[in-house]
Amino acid sequence: MIIAVGVDHAGVPLQDAVTASLRDAGHDVLDCGVRDDYPDIALAVGRAIAEHRAERGVLVCGSGAGVAVAAAKLPGVRAATIHDGYTAHQAVEHDAVNVICVGARVVGDRVTAELVAAFANAQVSDEPRHVRRRAKVDLIEHDGLLANLEGE
Repeated sequence: MIIAVGVDHAGVPLQDAVTASLRDAGHDVLDCGVRDDYPDIALAVGRAIAEHRAERGVLVCGSGAGVAVAAAKLPGVRAATIHDGYTAHQAVEHDAVNVICVGARVVGDRVTAELVAAFANAQVSDEPRHVRRRAKVDLIEHDGLLANLEGE
């Protein structure tokens, strides 16, 4: 799998850990670089996914929150700030998260490597309850506040 990686100025300390973890897990890395402002790097990774140059993405900023907020605004991007192993794989399996956002001021190299590997190796679940819930998220993305989640 090709995974786009981008960091802002605060995420630089984790960039090598992210890249090494992905490559060690057998994935190819699309380096989207380093940008000073987190919205810029979130857009670069989101574009890589939208243009099918990457299947998933990893974003790193100071907290993981800024890049997640910016990336989640992009159509087709399901971004989440993740700092624990369970959520790293569960977010993919249940929610089809395709961009993991990590805070360099929150977790260190070793934890980041574990999170990124769990995220990259997870598979989206086809269980009906997960499919149903993801369809509702898609409807919210498409219709915004006008979404009718009851289907009527």
